[in-house]
Amino acid sequence: MKPRVPARARPLWVAAALAVLAISMIAGLLGGAAGISPWQVVLQAVDWLPGVHVDSGLAPIERDLLWQIRLPGVLVAATVGGLLAIAGGGYQGVFRNPLADPYLLGAASGAGLTVTMVIVFLPGSAASVPVAAFVGAVGGVFLAYALGNTAGRSGGTATLVLAGVAVTSFLTAIQTFVQQLKVEELRRIYSWILGDVSGGWDQLALVAPYALVSTVLLLLHGRMLDVLSVGDEEATALGVRAARVRLAVLFGASLATAAAVAVSGLIAFVGIVVPHVVRRLAGGSYRIVLPLSLIGGGAFLVLADLIARTVMAPAELPIGVVTAFVGAPFFVGVLRMTRRAEM
Repeated sequence: MKPRVPARARPLWVAAALAVLAISMIAGLLGGAAGISPWQVVLQAVDWLPGVHVDSGLAPIERDLLWQIRLPGVLVAATVGGLLAIAGGGYQGVFRNPLADPYLLGAASGAGLTVTMVIVFLPGSAASVPVAAFVGAVGGVFLAYALGNTAGRSGGTATLVLAGVAVTSFLTAIQTFVQQLKVEELRRIYSWILGDVSGGWDQLALVAPYALVSTVLLLLHGRMLDVLSVGDEEATALGVRAARVRLAVLFGASLATAAAVAVSGLIAFVGIVVPHVVRRLAGGSYRIVLPLSLIGGGAFLVLADLIARTVMAPAELPIGVVTAFVGAPFFVGVLRMTRRAEM
């Protein structure tokens, strides 16, 4: 059985996570290469409130920087991070595998391939990007799961991840081939592959419907994932249709991954780092893992974006580089702990 969180403790954890998210978003709004006083940023934020008028002392170009670049960038980072983290938690619950992750399961690479094909063959069709990403994400997970099943259960919890790595490598190779068909789009595709959360308000509008549907769907299935964790037979005895729950969660997690990939490109390790930290702090019940992963993932990626924008200012690191620096050692640690548990 997974450890449970007392019902009275859940609001406290959610409130603490929301506070961390708010602090990280404020830091993301304040930080940057442009020399704007933090106090002026605060005054400008107050001026944005309905019915409030405050002179921040900022020039029009500085106000545009905050409104058109920093604020939507912080919101995109929070949205993408939350989607990747809650998708990772959903995949881990469905497959009962602590190593499951949108990037490692082939979901991100599948979405990356189909989005690359849209960029190359259907330029200008931005509305079709989320749909293409969803199809690719579902296809990538299906291939990894089917390949992992060919090894049976003897391969342990790492089998699915190894299958996901193989599928990811294969789909990435196809993506590289597609890229070469239109070399003039290489720069755009390459920056997209490394991750980018600098999208504007139009990117938020594009991803919002998919983010809302996937998030609600996953949060509604937290209790059922707890039931599935005890085994399919026990779940059936309790009146839970395991196959239907898995299909719904897979749909929600793949849709969340697709929405994130569609606006930010490929950003690895968020879906494995954040859910594991949440479990360590708040317990393993998916009724708390999923909402805390959503909030914590947003905070994590906002801070990663802040580091990417400031560590080499005025130049910027791709955000995927920052998450890889954090996530790769973390993944090795999780893998070692998982292998010990199986011995």
